[in-house]
Amino acid sequence: MNKTLVQAALLLILGVAVSPHASAHFKLLAPPGWLVEDARGDPQKLAPCGGTNADAGIPSGAVTPVKGGGRLTIAIDETIFHPGHYRISLARTREELPPDPEVTMQETERGPRSLSATIETNPEPPILLDGLWPHSERPTAPHAMYLDVPNIDCDDCVLQIIQFMANHPGVREGGFSYHHCAVLDITTDPEKPLDERW
Repeated sequence: MNKTLVQAALLLILGVAVSPHASAHFKLLAPPGWLVEDARGDPQKLAPCGGTNADAGIPSGAVTPVKGGGRLTIAIDETIFHPGHYRISLARTREELPPDPEVTMQETERGPRSLSATIETNPEPPILLDGLWPHSERPTAPHAMYLDVPNIDCDDCVLQIIQFMANHPGVREGGFSYHHCAVLDITTDPEKPLDERW
């Protein structure tokens, strides 16, 4: 991965600075999310793709065309700090996305808190990457990377990014994870082998 290229792409996508007073957990910067997000990334509690019981969210209508077997820029801004990590999945429908990871709890002076979550070290579809961007300190900049896209034909494919929060009591609507999704139109590259796992 060329960090300079990722950073340059991120700057072109963002055009904004990290907000120091945001009160949500993370905002999907690239690709554009399927829901309209406020400056804090809300609404994002409900699995699999965000919203809350009180606010299902407004569909953005954003669809990102992607070449199968190519690379897609992923960028997120953690708008309020929680130790933990991220996971990326891809499915043909929201119903086929994986459940949130199993969480191990610990007793603390403030009551039960999340200690860790299961990380798929050898992820299989629909999970693409797990244990991404692990951190125990506040990030100083948005996270960005290039994602290798499976070589498939898939209209309205659902890319999901979730944030697992460690040392957290959990929230009624989202447990220990926050959720964002993006809609991708993936077109097979005929010059590359077809990925038949999806």
